Amino acid sequence: MIGYKNSLSEWQCLSEVKMGRGSAIPPMLRRKIVEQYQKGVSQRKIAKSLKLSSSTVHNIIQRFTESGTISVCKGQGRKTILDARDLRALRRHCFTYRNATVMEITTWAQEYFQKILSVNTIHCAIRRCRLKLYRSKKKPYLNMIQKCRRFLWAKAHLKWTVAKWKTVLWSDESKFEVLFGKLGRHVIRTKEDKDNPSCYQRSVQKPASLMVWGCMSACGMGSLHIWKGTINAERYIQVRTTNAPIQTSSLSGKTLHFPKLQCQTTYCINYNIMAA
Repeated sequence: MIGYKNSLSEWQCLSEVKMGRGSAIPPMLRRKIVEQYQKGVSQRKIAKSLKLSSSTVHNIIQRFTESGTISVCKGQGRKTILDARDLRALRRHCFTYRNATVMEITTWAQEYFQKILSVNTIHCAIRRCRLKLYRSKKKPYLNMIQKCRRFLWAKAHLKWTVAKWKTVLWSDESKFEVLFGKLGRHVIRTKEDKDNPSCYQRSVQKPASLMVWGCMSACGMGSLHIWKGTINAERYIQVRTTNAPIQTSSLSGKTLHFPKLQCQTTYCINYNIMAA
């Protein structure tokens, strides 16, 4: 038995610092190899006690004999396929085509760089560019007409005071799926649990849903009103016209601002409700 194993804790420490296949040997382990070599221990015994290959021990001792150091020489390891210039081009392409899949980016990179690249290589290259694949955030689409209406509305109410904003009644509607709910697309499971019923994302063509309408102001929150059946522009205006005055009297005795002319779109109702 080799005498450098002074205690069990030291042996466990050496075992923990060992890294996976293809990684550089930690300096602590290389130092132990050189110390035992200087004490006259054979390379075979050193390799067997440290659970390393004989070639690894031989290369470390040979490097120490030739250079007098145990540090790893620079330039060792496999060279990356994409250099810094290629990564900059890949980063520009990802910013230009943000919705492209990794397979599409890989196809483009093979044609652009004229190199054999895999999907995993592009994954690693994207991470090296300090980028990451995320799920897109959902946001309602606004056309130019809607943007112009919002701009004109904001410009018209630019000089409103805080006291006047407190007389505004804010309203909105929301939809809730009653049958299954929105459970999301991700689930925490093992590889073998893919057919587990608790890991399914259940869906139906027309899930049971519930529409609600609510409002709030500087005085507090109003009640929640439930809609039955489908909602169109006319029903929305009818419900808002009926419930808004009731909520106004219950929240405050002050006069709140409502639209003089009803619009036929949800957007106009939500934003014209504050028009004087």
